[in-house]
Amino acid sequence: MPLSKLKDSNHPLIEYIERLEAGGDLLPDSPENLIEVVGILKSYGVVLDAYCRNLIYIAEHQFLVIFPFFKYFNGEFSFPKLLRHLFHDRLNFEYAEYCMKAMFWHGGGGLDEYVDSPEFKELAEAAIQRQLKFNPVILGLNKLFPDFLLEQVRQLAYYSALGQFWRVMSDMFISLSDRYDAGEITSISQVVNHVLNGLVADASTPITYSVKIGDKVYDILPKKAGLTFLADTAVPYVEAVFFRGTPFPGTISYNAQAHQIPEFQQQFSYGALYADPLPTGAAGIPPTLLMQDMRHYLPDYLHEVYRNSCRGEDDLRVQICQSFQKSMFCVTTATIQGLAPHPLDTKEPEQQQANRAYLESWVDRFVTSRLSEVNKPTERSCKLFLTPVDK
Repeated sequence: MPLSKLKDSNHPLIEYIERLEAGGDLLPDSPENLIEVVGILKSYGVVLDAYCRNLIYIAEHQFLVIFPFFKYFNGEFSFPKLLRHLFHDRLNFEYAEYCMKAMFWHGGGGLDEYVDSPEFKELAEAAIQRQLKFNPVILGLNKLFPDFLLEQVRQLAYYSALGQFWRVMSDMFISLSDRYDAGEITSISQVVNHVLNGLVADASTPITYSVKIGDKVYDILPKKAGLTFLADTAVPYVEAVFFRGTPFPGTISYNAQAHQIPEFQQQFSYGALYADPLPTGAAGIPPTLLMQDMRHYLPDYLHEVYRNSCRGEDDLRVQICQSFQKSMFCVTTATIQGLAPHPLDTKEPEQQQANRAYLESWVDRFVTSRLSEVNKPTERSCKLFLTPVDK
């Protein structure tokens, strides 16, 4: 069936559906977009490396520590480091926990199912009893509230799983930057293909988690559970962090009578693909923590682009957020391509119809996103804002 016969659609974003069917990407190819996407992913990769190391450290070395005061120190405590921490001269690991809690709350995938299984409960209980055997007070509370510590172990499983997911993504983004520096990446499509190939290569990588207590290792997420990188961490992460997210405190009322938060979880649209870059640059908005962290690791070529913009570095976090959203639409394109029921360039009529329905289900969710905004040409010059008198 020629694709022209599929084009009769009233979908408000039909142009993006047709672009994907034709082998294109959600973000158009341009030298400016390429610089922004590769540069911001280089910075993001460095930050994710630190985030993933800390999440895995917490899962393995802060297991059921009641008051984990030094969980952000990765076991390397010193008073100079404490002073830098208190004066906020550090990475914002709180953002990593924000993403973990979004995944934990929204659920999805085999990991969400497994942490509610009898097998997980049995494994977790064995570790709980061993870790707290000299703490009768907490064990007594656990008998009164049997889900209390179990829920903490579930959360620690998500610390570890997200850390393992970010380990793969960090390496993927750093290698993308290396290939760009070597002249191997010259278009947005090549960026998408790099991410897609990375997702496919690690799709079946096992997600496991165990903790050593005393001289014994306790499995929490054993290999036999069959949890894997793509289905059980990558896809739930895209759902929880790219799309749904959680309402940002200070920008919306949590009062149920105000009806400012959707009643149903699936209606949440606070993820990275929807965030307005302006409030994202403000204090109290979780993604601002990530923008602040990426600011420290911008490649020189991208930093120069920001410096030469209309406002220079005065709105640096806003510009970083705009570039970050462009990069996340590239990652989303790779995800869409990788999960498609059939190759998007298929010539089989039934497969084309199945792909069209699949793409429409994705693009339905982009209607209120920033997709249209990131597809507009970037104008960094101040000329558009000058009056005749100013000129």
